[in-house]
Amino acid sequence: MKGPHTVPPSTVPSTTPAAPSTPLPTSPTVPLLVDVDTGIDDSLALLYLLASPEAEILGITCTAGNVPARQVAINNLAWLDLCDAPEIEVALGSEVPVLAPLMTTEETHGPQGIGYAELPAPTRTISERHATEVWIETARAHPGEVVGLVTGPLTNLALALRLEPELPRLLKRLVIMGGAFHHSGNTTPVSEWNIAVDPESAKMVFDAFSGLPADRRPIVCALDVTERIEMKPEHLRRIADQIGDEDAALTPDSAFGSRSRARNPVLRHLTDAVRFYFEFHVTHDQGWLAHMHDPFAAAVALHPELATLRAATVDVELGGTLARGQTIADFAGLWGRDPNAAIVVDTDPAAFFDHLIERVSALATRVGEAEEGGERQP
Repeated sequence: MKGPHTVPPSTVPSTTPAAPSTPLPTSPTVPLLVDVDTGIDDSLALLYLLASPEAEILGITCTAGNVPARQVAINNLAWLDLCDAPEIEVALGSEVPVLAPLMTTEETHGPQGIGYAELPAPTRTISERHATEVWIETARAHPGEVVGLVTGPLTNLALALRLEPELPRLLKRLVIMGGAFHHSGNTTPVSEWNIAVDPESAKMVFDAFSGLPADRRPIVCALDVTERIEMKPEHLRRIADQIGDEDAALTPDSAFGSRSRARNPVLRHLTDAVRFYFEFHVTHDQGWLAHMHDPFAAAVALHPELATLRAATVDVELGGTLARGQTIADFAGLWGRDPNAAIVVDTDPAAFFDHLIERVSALATRVGEAEEGGERQP
């Protein structure tokens, strides 16, 4: 795996990443609208948000990407059931990109998008509203309050922008996991997966968010930083230790497809999901690890102080046979266009994982105690 590239010093004010041993400050409640293509790393992002008391999830919208959109919705409903979460609307969105043929990546995330995890069939149901309705009506009902978090292709948001062009000004902020700037792509040599699936939608979104004040510009978590968010077996062992449970055999010398022996349902299913992701990365010569792109973006949505930001004007290449889907950042103002994004250029991965492990361990403990006490079905 390639190491992080050097980024020129920022010319705009930026935040300082928290030190690994420094707890993050208490945050006020953050109303969130979460758009996902769940996905193994989306799954961990959802667990993190469910574990975070400051996260008020107003709705979850589903788009096609890692797996088809309906499977995405089923995965979200099943995780909500497993975690005994409060009622949260899960709405189906676009099942295809706005122009390109649909790509999915079951070879990366498993046939159902959650690796080897076998979640019980959900008892909750998909909303009757379309994802675009959820985006628009939620933003209108809470003007200037909602943070949008998109960890999949930007299709649903682009379609919502066609119906409500004021969305950029109705939202408090947008956080995007997507793109690659000073980093190779992971789908083509120059394109990151979420952008590559639907580059037209990505361009529509970046164009629409132009002209906003600096503190309202979308925060972009691209591969430049998210490929430094490397989950390793010891991170899952730390969760197991904190909840007093066993972890699965996650070492490279164990047989592919090994399943977790954990008693705790959250740890067991999470480990089975992540196991698949580890195996994908090792077979692609990246090591016995898993890049956790989406949980990092979710943490930034709640705690932007985790990230060092740099203003840029971002655009997406739609033409060409080699560079389609490439995200290009103009940091120097060479295009003569105002910045339309705040790109994450640095973070402290250890601080992030300390935070993630603390949160997910607490959630797993609550779920495990409820199950042992007979308050919920295993």
